[in-house]
Amino acid sequence: MKSPSINLNFATSVPLFCCMLLLFASTVNPVFGLKKCNFPAIFNFGDSNSDTGGLSATSLKTPTPPYGETYFHKPAGRFSDGRLMIDFMAKSLGLPYLSAYLDSLGTNFTHGANFATYASTIRLPTSIIPAGTFSPIYLDVEYSEFIQFKFRSQELRQKGGIYAYLLPKGYYFPKALYTFDIGQNDLAEGIFGNMTTEEVSASIPDIVNKFSINVKNIFNLGARSFWIHNTGPIGCPPFILANFLSAQRDSYGCAKPYNDVAQYFNHKLKEAIVQLRKDLPLAAITYVDIYSVKYSLYSKPKEYGFELPLIACCGYGGIYNYSSSIGCGATITVNGSQIFVGSCERPSVRVNWDGIHYTEAANKFVFDKISTGAFSDPPIPLKMACHNIWIYRHSRTGNYI
Repeated sequence: MKSPSINLNFATSVPLFCCMLLLFASTVNPVFGLKKCNFPAIFNFGDSNSDTGGLSATSLKTPTPPYGETYFHKPAGRFSDGRLMIDFMAKSLGLPYLSAYLDSLGTNFTHGANFATYASTIRLPTSIIPAGTFSPIYLDVEYSEFIQFKFRSQELRQKGGIYAYLLPKGYYFPKALYTFDIGQNDLAEGIFGNMTTEEVSASIPDIVNKFSINVKNIFNLGARSFWIHNTGPIGCPPFILANFLSAQRDSYGCAKPYNDVAQYFNHKLKEAIVQLRKDLPLAAITYVDIYSVKYSLYSKPKEYGFELPLIACCGYGGIYNYSSSIGCGATITVNGSQIFVGSCERPSVRVNWDGIHYTEAANKFVFDKISTGAFSDPPIPLKMACHNIWIYRHSRTGNYI
């Protein structure tokens, strides 16, 4: 049966066509017509992937040369040769680099604060620096620091003077972007604690539940825009490869069992975010798949201008240029001669910096990919992450359109 024909004159058909085009565009592209968010501040929670000087400020662990050599030309509290993804995020939003909350010297919190520290976990770790491995500033503590910061900053602003210039305005808090990059160290604690991959996987639901509780608590303090990274391919960095030489490798040389654990964590995290969207309908929550972007640096490095992705740029020992006992920046004695463990010749083409962390070049690559929204759920760019474009559709399945 033929469809009935529609005869419209030009004056009628053009407006109708334009309306249909707008409807189509807004359906296909969920950010069609949305304005940039103009975030006035960023509040970041995480581990060393986004630590801009938190643990360094405590003096529990401080990066020494050659850390920071690429961009800052000196150690700058970051465990990389240069900038981190959080630095590129701030720059792209027109904001200054985030000061660490724990840094009391020369800091400016006007446009946000960074609560992340090196080796932070979501759950309370069992092995804590300085005697152990992980940061005492786990996510519950970062949340407690944020509470103190929010209320104390506004009390101090009322004094006027220099305080009014160094602390955020009250209305910044609900309009700010709240970023998260944490969870990798919870997996590492289990892996290095002689747990099987099955046992580590069994711990993940509780880890993710603790994460969700903190997101809800931060929401209850007024946060509305959340940008949440999943965890990267933990089976690819040298600190895993060098310590677990017998672990099954995939076709790119990464330790497959540990990447499987990371992917399971990401699966449960994404499930948790679906639930958070139900529980917090006023929140705009963006889930960002950094795993896929980081893994592409190992699966096709040459395509993106990188080389030797499995080998640390700054390190010493073995096929991965990494040793747990001889770190980047150390001085060792070899055959009677002292050797400084410095960086490779071209960090700009390397993926891994010190066996654990990424180079500035790799961090920028990942940021450039994720900032477009191409790896986000919903597929929304960083600069539009204040918009809640999901509409709840099926209460049973938790699907969104």
